[in-house]
This record gives sequence, structure tokens and C-alpha cells, in this order.
Amino acid sequence: MDELKTFFIAMIPVVELRGAIPIALQVYNLPLWSALLFSVLGNFVLMFSVFLMGNFIANIFPGVFEHTRNKHHSNVARFGKRAVVFVLSALPIPFVGGLTGAIAAFVFGVPFKEAVLLMGSGLVVAGIIVSIVTLGIVNIL
Repeated sequence: MDELKTFFIAMIPVVELRGAIPIALQVYNLPLWSALLFSVLGNFVLMFSVFLMGNFIANIFPGVFEHTRNKHHSNVARFGKRAVVFVLSALPIPFVGGLTGAIAAFVFGVPFKEAVLLMGSGLVVAGIIVSIVTLGIVNIL
């Protein structure tokens, strides 16, 4: 049951796996592999949903994505859209993460299969970072 709670916590925007892993490890006392697995899967469902709903959202707010594309074109051209999607998915800092990576993948036109691979691998990296920080802080205290 705690695994399911962890899965759903990871689906909450802004919280994502940055909040789900510490809760799973410290509150639910899940083993590391379980906390990491269910957090990454829950966060991936959120990212996957957002990526698939991109066209629907673009129809509601047609100018927003175009504005974002134009505003960040130079950075994306410099680093590459695939690197941007991976890094945004892998960074476990506030307001950047899986959701931001999914939005970037849609906005900058990363093909679906590539986006899934980039976002998934970014989530695994983020999950490992959050796990190390969480377990490191606990062991220090």
C-alpha cells in the first residue's frame, strides 16, 4: 500500500520524485529499490501524460508555446534539444524536473520515442541523486 502512495505522490506536479523518495524512505520505511522504482514510475506517468496532452494544451494556449520556443531558441540551439530535455528531467531542484522536461520535449519537438528515453533516463538520474541526498542526510543525523 505504501508503494502505491509513493507512486501517487510522485505524480503530484512540483513534488514529483523529489518529495516522493524522501517520504518513501523516511515515513513509509520502504527499501531503497522500492522507493526509487515507484517514485520514478509515478513521475514518469505524470511526464508521459503531459507530453501526450501537449497538442490539447497547445490548442488552448496557442501563443504560449510559440513564445517559449522563440524566447529559448538560442539556448536550445547551443545545447541541443535532447540535452535540454535530459537535463531538465534529471535536475532534482525546485520547479525543474520531470514535468519541465516533458514540456520542453513537446515545445521543442523532440520525437516521442526519443523523448521517452531522455525523460526516463533523466528521471533515473534524478532519483539516484535524491536517494543519495536523502540517505546521506539521514546517516549524518
